Amino acid sequence: MSAENWAVEVENLVKRFGDFIAVDHISFRVRRGEIFGFLGPNGAGKSTAIRILCGLLRPTSGLARVGGYDVARDPETVRQNIGYMSQKFSLYDDLTVEENLSFYGGVYGVPQERLPEREEFALRMAGLTGKRDTMTGMLAGGWKQRLALGCAILHEPPILFLDEPTSGVDPIARREFWDLIYQLSEQGHTIFVTTHYMDEAEYCHRLALMYKGKIVALDTPAALMAAAGKPSMEEVFVATIEEEERSSA
Repeated sequence: MSAENWAVEVENLVKRFGDFIAVDHISFRVRRGEIFGFLGPNGAGKSTAIRILCGLLRPTSGLARVGGYDVARDPETVRQNIGYMSQKFSLYDDLTVEENLSFYGGVYGVPQERLPEREEFALRMAGLTGKRDTMTGMLAGGWKQRLALGCAILHEPPILFLDEPTSGVDPIARREFWDLIYQLSEQGHTIFVTTHYMDEAEYCHRLALMYKGKIVALDTPAALMAAAGKPSMEEVFVATIEEEERSSA
């Protein structure tokens, strides 16, 4: 596959904090339009890797390109070409839904003449058209999550990084959020998502299992389950971690 078909390219990426290796020589590629997942427990290195790919954290060594841009050499351009949403995405509770969208449209540099159109798109996509005048602090968790996603795509980024975006919301809201992710993927967006929910992992086109900073398995969910002879990603994950523990003992 030619280079222009890869949204993300990572080769031997390492991030050290003193003697601690948070990301340990990981390599992978993400296709344009793909929903690619990082699955792993807390402390596996998922969020650190995401922050490096978003140009928020400088790698210790290795290579990472996002949208064709080197994250170490050109982090500002990387940030201009991505959308980023985490479980701690900062919405302003004392602003209305529409005011939050207007604020983030300004932050992301959406041209003033295009802002109303982009706000309407975000409202429709998130199902918030009827809540535009609602104070954000009054929204339930699932609706806040939708609004945060709407804010993250106002500037039409080709690549979206979602760092445990469904943490803390109920299963129905999580499934509805994934419906939105599929819609964005079908429109051509590349979606990179981290999660520790096993059922969510099966929604990804391809999946990397991370453990102690390393990628210990990478394939489609169906292929990972078939290779391990397991009926669910939860059982695949437990079996993979147990094998890693045995081999490192």
